[in-house]
Amino acid sequence: MRSHTGQFSKVAFLWAAAATLPLGAQTQVTGAGATFPAPIYQKWFNDYQSVGKVQINYQPNGSGGGIKSVTEGTADFGASDMPMTDAQLQTFKSAHGYNVLLFPTVLGADVPTYNVPGITQELNFTPEALAGIFLGKIKTWNDPAIAKPNPGVKLPGDNIVVVHRSDGSGTTFCWTDYLSKVSSEWASKVGKNTSVDWPTGLGAKGNDGVAGMIKQQKGSFGYVELIYAVRNHLPYGKVRNKSGEFVKADLQSVSAAAAALKEMPADFRVSITDESGKGVYPISTFTWLLIPEKIPDAAKRNALIGFLKWAITTGQNSVESLDYAKLPQQVVAKEESAIAQIK
Repeated sequence: MRSHTGQFSKVAFLWAAAATLPLGAQTQVTGAGATFPAPIYQKWFNDYQSVGKVQINYQPNGSGGGIKSVTEGTADFGASDMPMTDAQLQTFKSAHGYNVLLFPTVLGADVPTYNVPGITQELNFTPEALAGIFLGKIKTWNDPAIAKPNPGVKLPGDNIVVVHRSDGSGTTFCWTDYLSKVSSEWASKVGKNTSVDWPTGLGAKGNDGVAGMIKQQKGSFGYVELIYAVRNHLPYGKVRNKSGEFVKADLQSVSAAAAALKEMPADFRVSITDESGKGVYPISTFTWLLIPEKIPDAAKRNALIGFLKWAITTGQNSVESLDYAKLPQQVVAKEESAIAQIK
């Protein structure tokens, strides 16, 4: 399905990193959830092992899986690209008697990626075209909704093969959150969630599964987190933002989306899709770790607190090499204060 991106597969994350310390000296912590940040989490967990004397094993089973795992207590922490809803927070509290806390770790972007024979250049996509494709209304590559923003590009009349996630996914939440903001029809017929009732398309599991299917299927179109398009050498298009600019996802344009946020709420639950401003990439998002407010096991509690403090400071130095954007400094400062809630 893919070449050197096998490192992002599920097997790669159920790893025990090469120990630099005797196993008995290490605290064992388990996590599960989002595939969106899985490449940077893999690097962080490996780098932090010698620093914090902790081995963190992570299963990338999607944001829905991360929320489920931390709520049911089958993992010490979860990970999600969708901020938990009021109902999900209440379900956790009802089950445990205390809250689950959300901590942003990095910023990333969903990108529209495609496999169109003969087309190697970047394509421009309007919000209307993206919604129309996923609603099943725009069916061919040479449809005027795609052709008009791409003058001079000879688009074929081939059918568009839509590809989407089949698992509960924060990448899907980010994508459908955006579509819900730019298309009233999408908002009323489909809506936003980690899993939705797709009007059209084929499903694949994980970001790497969608990337692999697009790479194999001619005429295909789908959405993946930026690094999965980059590492699979898949072309991905520019998206027209609220300011009328066609913007490509990169570190600068994703950071611009975060900078456009007026204020970060105390619980860090926020959406930055379809933000206004020059140079803003409109399908950008934070991703969150989900950490219980109370962790009875002192060793695990100290390990998670230590890792979280490291990830939002020292760990930020390695995020750009994997095509994620750093947390804004004001968000880091707010998180450093919020970590004290973990008891």
